[in-house]
Amino acid sequence: MFQLLWILIVGLILGALARLILSGKQDIPIWLTMLAGVGGAWLGNAVSGWIHVRHTGGVDWIRHGLQLGFAVALVALATSLYAGRRTARR
Repeated sequence: MFQLLWILIVGLILGALARLILSGKQDIPIWLTMLAGVGGAWLGNAVSGWIHVRHTGGVDWIRHGLQLGFAVALVALATSLYAGRRTARR
């Protein structure tokens, strides 16, 4: 139960950081920001495991950078898809 809560909190933080990094306004709801952050964390962990940098002796900066990079990409993708969906409904 607490692990799911922790995943959602980390997803929200990564999604919010991704929105700060991207320029312009991202007109997506907070739940979609959180999902993009969770997806970025999951993809970043997977890629860091594949390139064998997931667990290091200190802070895993490469893993965290990959997580944030994927979160930025997913927030940008979600913004474009969500905006396209909203204009198609009107």
